[in-house]
Amino acid sequence: MANHYVCVSLDFDSVSLWQAMGQTGPSSISRGEFGVVAAERLLRLFADMEITTTWFIPGMTIETYPEICHAVAEHGHEIGHHGYHHVAPHSLDREAELEQLDLGIERIQTLCGRKPRGYRSPSWELSEHSVELLLSREFVYDSSLMGHDHLPYRARLGDEVSVDQPIRFGTPSDLWELPISWSLDDFPHFEYFRGNGLRSTPDVFTNWLDDFTYMQEEEPRGVLTYTLHPFVIGRGHRMRMLRSLLSSLRDLGAQFVTAERAISLFSE
Repeated sequence: MANHYVCVSLDFDSVSLWQAMGQTGPSSISRGEFGVVAAERLLRLFADMEITTTWFIPGMTIETYPEICHAVAEHGHEIGHHGYHHVAPHSLDREAELEQLDLGIERIQTLCGRKPRGYRSPSWELSEHSVELLLSREFVYDSSLMGHDHLPYRARLGDEVSVDQPIRFGTPSDLWELPISWSLDDFPHFEYFRGNGLRSTPDVFTNWLDDFTYMQEEEPRGVLTYTLHPFVIGRGHRMRMLRSLLSSLRDLGAQFVTAERAISLFSE
């Protein structure tokens, strides 16, 4: 049985990303609105290819677009926590971070009838309190850190980090980490932002496929996690690339798993 897995994850930020950045004008909001159009396309693609994915959804997206969020759940995709507002925890104090966490949990439980098992921080920035708070709310895994590229690992508690001293590492916790990477995220490659993005799809396709091939060649087992944003990947030429990528990965023997399933496989 193959031991090389792929987790297709989606950060369904929609308009919440631009709201959190204070960009509330019609043009900025319309960039997020396209995410709903794209989400419908992605759900059709995943259904056609029989691939189950993980969607990290801010509570604000659930409240703003309940119909498409219900459709994601009804298609059997995992729903993970992505904040309530799309605000990075490291910019909040402990009380405010916990409030955001609880509000997001409530919205997801209302949406799909169960509490989320996984969390992904908005902007991939955790605070010094995040691991402790996630454990207090019975999360099984986080997917915001980059300490490996193929192997889940335990997030640490109690790191002591300063700019002028060696790091004093804390202790591994019960919270699993499903690692991610900016290089496997569609946003920096494709989204026009501060003068960056808008790369050609063949280049990204090659990089993303080669990362899986490298894992196969070098690791006896592993899971590669791609991070997609519907309003980014959902443009026509990128959808064509995504279908080709998923087909190529399947031809190479990749098994597609949700984030929760990936953690269960590697924590056994």
